[in-house]
Amino acid sequence: MSGNDDINDAKRRLQQQQATEQATETGSPPPMQQVKIVPEKLSYDIHSWSSHSASYHPKHIMVNKPQDQSSRWSSGSNNQLQYITIKLDKLSIVHTITFGKYHKVHVCNLKEFKVFGGLSPNNMIELLHCGLRNDIEPETFSLKHKANDVIFPCQYIKIVPLLAWGANFNFSIWYVELRGICQSEIVEKAYWDYINYRENEVIRLCLKHFRQRNYLDTFGSLQQRTQLQLEDPLLTDLHRHLVINGDFTTAEELIRQAAERNLFQDYISECTYRPLWKKIVPEDSEEDSPCMRGGHQMAIDPDSGRVYLFGGWDGSKDLADFWVFDQDIRKWICISMDTRRQGGPGPRSCHKICFDPKTKQLYTLGRYVDPDSRPNVNLESDFWRFDVASGTWTRISINTAEEAGPELIYDHQMVVDSDTQVLYVFGGRTIGPDPNQTVYSGLYAYSISHNQWRLIRTDTSQPEHSIQLKSRIGHSMLLNPRTRELYIFAGQRNKDYLSDFYVYEIDTDTVHETSRDYSKQGGPDAGFTQRATIDSDLGEFYVLSGLMREKNTTQETVKNSFWVYNIRKDRWTKVYQNENTGSAYWSSMADKEPCPRFAHQLVYDPKRKCQFLFGGNPGEMGNPNLRLDDFWELWLIRPSPNDVLRRAKFHIRRQKFREMCSVGDPLAALKYLQTELAEVVDHSDEQESREFRELTQFLFNWRPSGSIPAIGGNGGIGAVPMTLKACGGGSDTGRGVGGLATGVGVGARVGGVLDTGTGSNEGSSAANKMSGGEFIVHFHLRLSYKSDPKAAEDPYQSRTELYETLLEFFPDSMREPKDNLVDLVHMG
Repeated sequence: MSGNDDINDAKRRLQQQQATEQATETGSPPPMQQVKIVPEKLSYDIHSWSSHSASYHPKHIMVNKPQDQSSRWSSGSNNQLQYITIKLDKLSIVHTITFGKYHKVHVCNLKEFKVFGGLSPNNMIELLHCGLRNDIEPETFSLKHKANDVIFPCQYIKIVPLLAWGANFNFSIWYVELRGICQSEIVEKAYWDYINYRENEVIRLCLKHFRQRNYLDTFGSLQQRTQLQLEDPLLTDLHRHLVINGDFTTAEELIRQAAERNLFQDYISECTYRPLWKKIVPEDSEEDSPCMRGGHQMAIDPDSGRVYLFGGWDGSKDLADFWVFDQDIRKWICISMDTRRQGGPGPRSCHKICFDPKTKQLYTLGRYVDPDSRPNVNLESDFWRFDVASGTWTRISINTAEEAGPELIYDHQMVVDSDTQVLYVFGGRTIGPDPNQTVYSGLYAYSISHNQWRLIRTDTSQPEHSIQLKSRIGHSMLLNPRTRELYIFAGQRNKDYLSDFYVYEIDTDTVHETSRDYSKQGGPDAGFTQRATIDSDLGEFYVLSGLMREKNTTQETVKNSFWVYNIRKDRWTKVYQNENTGSAYWSSMADKEPCPRFAHQLVYDPKRKCQFLFGGNPGEMGNPNLRLDDFWELWLIRPSPNDVLRRAKFHIRRQKFREMCSVGDPLAALKYLQTELAEVVDHSDEQESREFRELTQFLFNWRPSGSIPAIGGNGGIGAVPMTLKACGGGSDTGRGVGGLATGVGVGARVGGVLDTGTGSNEGSSAANKMSGGEFIVHFHLRLSYKSDPKAAEDPYQSRTELYETLLEFFPDSMREPKDNLVDLVHMG
């Protein structure tokens, strides 16, 4: 059966499904936006399989019998060609897949697998690539059901085992459950949206192909027939003026308009950051500032930019001092040397604080208690609030455990949703009388307005058919107020350092596993006490490493590495790393960048786009009680819109310059290079400067019209002396306009060929006299019967390449498809 037949078959089943459901309806359903769609269990049958051994037939995965050793599919081989294809009873939007397991650990469990889905068994896309833990707990995974912002339904699901836990063992799957949406009105809309999207993309790919090849009549005819826009009208105008008309001036004006409309932000967000560390040092050595510490806590007021610091461990005792750093005066201000004196909390470390920008109040919860001290110390979980306006502390609760809140915990995470006035607490280790007992705290929500705690997830019992969110310590948790999601990742559970990543949707009470191990997807190594901040406006968060565990080892290291995660594109980028460990090196770098550490604190100012780092434990083996008191700010530098505009102008003017060279007017081209092209180059940037200097080669690729090249005595093409009068200053730097003119004009003649060099003035002679801001340059051009191929080619092709280069500066939603029609042709 062909792919089109499968799609038509899916259409017929969808129509039959809708007719059946309409026949049984007793009333009109409520509007879609008023209904919370809960994924339901999806019925299916076994469509096909690669093989099976003995009586372990694929149909066994339809029934969950964890006690029955024979209730499973077992492949007949352990190669990577094994699979099971499932056919759903109804066309559905599949959200999750659950794998049941045998009641004992089993060597045939899937350590690695892939899941594919589609309307046809012959045309599927990858929905999941993951692996099962080798334990007895069922595992649920989210399946991809949206691509390019289009939801797609599936009729077939294919499971492809890749690796079993036991080497050279065949694969076994014990039970599979799929959950999703199969209501016909929802699936039908998704289906037609998906079909229409594919049809439109095919037409847009054709339009792009015809226009690239200069089949403009065909392009216009297809566009008129389909009434489909290839791109934003601004880009259509840009193509017409730049590629078709060669109107470079108007093209530049359109690019300037794009910059004014702030259209370059998506491109800028894709550029790699350049880190810039600055140490904040008091102007007066006698000025008060926080002492050395680790395990302290910091929070920032995003409106005023004030950074609050409370508590910590100085290597010998817990601290109760409270500080604020004022960015306006660049000074630390001590609010209290001991908050107990103002009726506030006592000394503590490994606690958490967070700042509510709406009420200008700060909350603190938890603390660490040394095991030896626990029999003699109050282990109640006190909960405090500090009001900035009045400068007063309020104890909200003597013991949150008695009010349905968490026990006394440490190394947890806490964030506040200022819009809804709800505070979220996740993870941490519970402190009890028995230090040998390991108990992790769950996910809690505290309503500020109602002074009420609510347990959302426990560590031991979570909702059925949901992704399990395991508690941990030393992790990171961030709130995205735009999407109302919590991002939870990394940390330590028992002896394991984690590199997993979960998203908790607050409004739907749903957990999604974004990554089981992001270190395998180009992200950081598994880590403990790394620090994270978020910029919801830019759609990214930042991670500064702490105590790390190297890939494939159990070795713990402390190293500096800074990462950026793009939320929308699910992509990690390493911005900065320094693994130097020598004390001599860090002594020399003391004022340039911070040394590696853990148990530090990092906060982010979203208005000023600046990170602040204070203190921590450097992890020196010979000095375990050493703590740090250095204070740093980190600026992440990306190109500005003006930088992008200047770069776009450079591309346009470079094309104009090359076309001027190809038509045989070297004087005009040289003047253009010295003036208009030079003014859009950052000559302090080595790469841009080199690109600029390399343009001089095109000056020597022209052929004067109507001229006959001189023939040398050996029958070859001779060197014809030329004299050009070039305008420019007398700079020798090779960077400015005048410097370029000298570098271009003066070359060393080797065997009759001009050596343009790279802008150097070496080889210039006294004959090159400066006079009144002008100079006369004598050089030789080797003429040829043919121009340079790139210069002589139809300008339509080179202008099209330029246009596609400029498209990189624009959002994907505005531009033509990135794919090319010819790339869809499969060979073989």
